[in-house]
Amino acid sequence: MDTFEGLLYGLELAMSPSLLLAAFVGALAGTLIGILPGLGPLAGAALLLPITFAYEPAVGLIMIAGVYIGTQFAGSMTSVLLNIPGDAQSVVATFDGYEMMKNGRGGAALTIMTVGSFVSGLIGFVILLIVTPFAQGVAMSFGAAEFFALTGGGLIVLARITGGSLGSGLLPMIIGVSLATVGLDVSSSANRFTFGIVDLSLGIALASVAVGLYGISELMLMLTQKTDKTEKPEKIRTRDLIPTRNEFRRSLTPWGRGSLIGFGFGLLPGPAAALSTFTSYKVEQSVSKNRSKLGTGAVEGLAGPEAANSSATIGSIIPVLVLGIPFSGTLALMISAMTVQGVQPGPLLATQRPELFWAVIASLLVANVMLLLLNLPLIQVWIRLIMTPARYMIPFIVIIAAIGAYSINNNFLDLHIVLITGLLGYFMRLLDFSPASLIVGLVLGPMIERYFVQGMVTYNGDLTGMLTASGVSITVWVIVAIALFGGLLKPLWSRVKRVATPKNMITK
Repeated sequence: MDTFEGLLYGLELAMSPSLLLAAFVGALAGTLIGILPGLGPLAGAALLLPITFAYEPAVGLIMIAGVYIGTQFAGSMTSVLLNIPGDAQSVVATFDGYEMMKNGRGGAALTIMTVGSFVSGLIGFVILLIVTPFAQGVAMSFGAAEFFALTGGGLIVLARITGGSLGSGLLPMIIGVSLATVGLDVSSSANRFTFGIVDLSLGIALASVAVGLYGISELMLMLTQKTDKTEKPEKIRTRDLIPTRNEFRRSLTPWGRGSLIGFGFGLLPGPAAALSTFTSYKVEQSVSKNRSKLGTGAVEGLAGPEAANSSATIGSIIPVLVLGIPFSGTLALMISAMTVQGVQPGPLLATQRPELFWAVIASLLVANVMLLLLNLPLIQVWIRLIMTPARYMIPFIVIIAAIGAYSINNNFLDLHIVLITGLLGYFMRLLDFSPASLIVGLVLGPMIERYFVQGMVTYNGDLTGMLTASGVSITVWVIVAIALFGGLLKPLWSRVKRVATPKNMITK
């Protein structure tokens, strides 16, 4: 079926009661998770992941996608109301959003942010429909060498980008790939690295690792790090939510620019949403008619980055559905939800499981509409939740995490994994390592191994031939080399210039 027929088919499926409920629960849970302190999209999706295993694959994927979209918006809400960004991509919202709040335009800022997320979500959705058939056609021509380059090389680039230094990104990646080797070897049917523990033959559950690495470690940070008590924001009345005609007009062009910027970043490895928001803000500083007012409560400084944030979320779904490659920890959980239920992600998903492929795409639109309907009417509820003391929430979050981890395999080993990875995640955060690299490495590890073995068989053990099998492979590995060693070129060039410069020139 073509794109239009697929969209109609997906909308028909998405309007079924079960998928509508999944989109609603995902959007609502995502907003709650984004508002609550100490949680983020990956921790929230990890808590919901075990629950999704009891339902059909579409329900689980739609629910996780709803959480992903919802948390991206909710994190910015705390930036506007309290000057406290919920995550990295919400930092930019503090530049002008909180200034609008201090100027008495906090309600208008929330409306501009909400409507902008909806508009950019629609723009991203339209681009998604246009790009997906082309991406599918390209992906269908890929072989083991190309997929090995995309998974292995993409993982290395992602680890290099997300980590503050080379080691802080690559070390967690290596740990994640190593953990992926635990369990039954598909090619030889032999147990690997189980140390005589029968339960480890099933492998290490991604949900348990994610819950511990993000959820439990975040709670440990909340308990151990003292934070200043933020004053309660002033009450926002209903009429305060309505922007002026001038504010709305000034937001239109930044919404369009931010949507295009965000979608482009969403297709790339790395923290797409965070990079897109900062890029959008820099663009507004360069081209906006009111660029001199940015940083003092200008709507352009809020509208553009928030549109980029939402659009990047939509764009990042394409590598997951078309290539089966996640570029973030949350999207890695979507891949896990597929594989646990016997769904093979990749370019054949649209032909082998069209009902799943198009239902997930259509539900992105449905979840976007639900976020618009949820956020503005419930703004006072969200404000009260923001001010809820952490001591009341932590016990419930721990209980939910324990129940969710145990329900994966009904095995106490998963609870031990949650505890161990929680401690690991806590120290990784203290030492500024990247937990996302570990999660994505754990997901992509089996794929990398499978494509590597297939490629070596295809090219008769010639590693060089596999790495240079096509233009795609060569391009990916060149990008990997630049990402790994590009940082060494600048100091090397500076040293060459110092050596080449005559000493008398230096003294002068």
